[in-house]
This record gives sequence, C-alpha cells and structure tokens, in this order.
Amino acid sequence: MDETKQAELFKALGVESRIRIIELLKEKGPLGVGELSGALGITPSAVSQHLKVLRYAGLVRGERKGYWLPYEIDEAAMDRCGQLLSQVCTCGCRGTGQVREAELENAENKLALLERYEGELEKELASVRARIREIT
Repeated sequence: MDETKQAELFKALGVESRIRIIELLKEKGPLGVGELSGALGITPSAVSQHLKVLRYAGLVRGERKGYWLPYEIDEAAMDRCGQLLSQVCTCGCRGTGQVREAELENAENKLALLERYEGELEKELASVRARIREIT
C-alpha cells in the first residue's frame, strides 16, 4: 500500500463518528444510512458523507438490495489496517505484536488475584471435606 493510501486510511479513522460507524457495523452487522443515523444521532447526509470516506478508504462496502443499501465492514481491509498500524507503530514492539508492559502487568495482577482466590477456595474445600468426614 502506498503512503498516500495509508494516509487516507488513517485520516478516515481520525473522526469519532467514523469510528462509531465501524463499531456499530461490527456489533450489529449490515446497516443502512437511516439505521446508522438513528443510532448515532446525526443526520443521514452526515452519515452518508462519513460512509463515502470509509468506502474510499476501503474499510466498508455497500451493495444495493432493492431500495435498501446496507453497509458492512470489509474484514480483510480491517485486518490490513491492523497490520499496517503494527508496522508503523512507534511503541518499540517493531510490529511483532509483542505484549506491552502495561498489558503484561495487568495480566500479572489478574493472575495474582486468581491465585489468591484459588487459595481461599482450597481452604473452603478443606473445611467442607472436614465437615463431610464429621458427618459420615
């Protein structure tokens, strides 16, 4: 992908309403302009303009079905977008998808919480087993 096309792609994603459109299409599947307009609280003409930019960037596509023109995410384009973002990322991961420190720390915190909960459950289980032995 040439740099001009890359810039267009990132510009298309630089507007909150367009991100919300992509999120809605991802969550609900194909939607028409009217449905998107109602969900976003913006005019149909504004939605149409945003969809035009997203179509030009290759992120969404629409195919007329009678009077209805549903739009949907182009999954392959979204995958390419993720790969491109990984390539130009400046976080130091060098596009390898390595886990960042904050994500690792979060995972370690969750693991510690689960291990603590496991210990509590083991104590409770020992108590239940002791009670069963008393009863039988």
